[in-house]
Amino acid sequence: MSSTFSLAPKPYIRESNGNLLAPKSMLTTIRAEVITAPKQRNTRIFPEISIQGIPVADLHVQEIVQRQSKSIAKVGTSRKSQFDPSFLEDAYQRCRNICAEYAKTFYLGSLLMTEERQKAIWAIYVWCRRTDELVDGPNSGHMNSEVLDRWEERLENIFDGRPYDMLDAALTHTVLSFPLDIKPFRDMIEGMRMDTRKCRYQNFQELYLYCYYVAGTVGLMSVPVMGIAPDSLNSTQSTYDAALYLGIGNQLTNILRDVGEDAARGRVYLPQDELAQFGLCDDDVFARKITDQWRKFMKEQISRARFYFNLAEEGASQLDKDSRWPVWSSLLIYRNILDAIEENGYDNLTKRAYVGRAKKLLMLPMAYTKSLHTPSSISQ
Repeated sequence: MSSTFSLAPKPYIRESNGNLLAPKSMLTTIRAEVITAPKQRNTRIFPEISIQGIPVADLHVQEIVQRQSKSIAKVGTSRKSQFDPSFLEDAYQRCRNICAEYAKTFYLGSLLMTEERQKAIWAIYVWCRRTDELVDGPNSGHMNSEVLDRWEERLENIFDGRPYDMLDAALTHTVLSFPLDIKPFRDMIEGMRMDTRKCRYQNFQELYLYCYYVAGTVGLMSVPVMGIAPDSLNSTQSTYDAALYLGIGNQLTNILRDVGEDAARGRVYLPQDELAQFGLCDDDVFARKITDQWRKFMKEQISRARFYFNLAEEGASQLDKDSRWPVWSSLLIYRNILDAIEENGYDNLTKRAYVGRAKKLLMLPMAYTKSLHTPSSISQ
């Protein structure tokens, strides 16, 4: 399913000015294909931030699911690898090394997967990381639309069996081995384009779209590789949706964790209308002062991120049994980042919430235990 390991790139905004929107009414119902934050039952003296996400239909997720499902029968039969086995082994080993260095916890979880799935997930991780670094890496100062256009052309060549380098070749072989559709990859590149031209997110719907592009797409890429359990009682679509929601939850958590760091660079990844509802604005973020309004605002933001993690749980145990551990590991660790923000008194302006290595390692057995739950036991 972020990531559904966590590959969500860090946001990138170059300007700090932006206009605030007036408060608007919020919708709190959950209808088919529309996700909203949960309405709290307790009485409160500050506004709720229940606002609609983007309908799944508008993101064309069903089309991706259909194409990837139809391609399953073709994989491994009509398409043959043109690469020398030793070259491929070296390519995947490089992907493995990168994953082990930059995504240690997820890498450990991936070791329970079959060898073929391990290699594919490592190749996807590397491509996503390289895409992220175009906008947020050491050479990001040279970023422009032409660079992203060339990167998208290179992606098309990967899917056409014409990789540019060894790391691209690993993904080309993965595309030959698993029913991957190109659209989630293209959508991630579109998320990078948003970073180059958009300097504010006026409401949650705009932010949700960004989160889908840069993180929800990873879930859509991952499901065909991780596989759905044969005894799953859920529809294929619902499992894909859960993978998407884990990416959304991960990216929302990234944003909340990095508010202070982003503010130091003139970046604000918080919905402007929701800031205004709590009597806040960008200047309050840049001032780095923790007030009662800020704490109340952050409580609502954290509640919404947890809502998406709850949705993701419904699909984590529907994956193939060998693929569940890294997904549960990602889900539990990111939830603990939200706990850490709370433990810091909601101070994510001067402190960076994190989960220490020891705590991460302690969570791995818990994630493994959850991964043993069968789809049928979850549904009962």
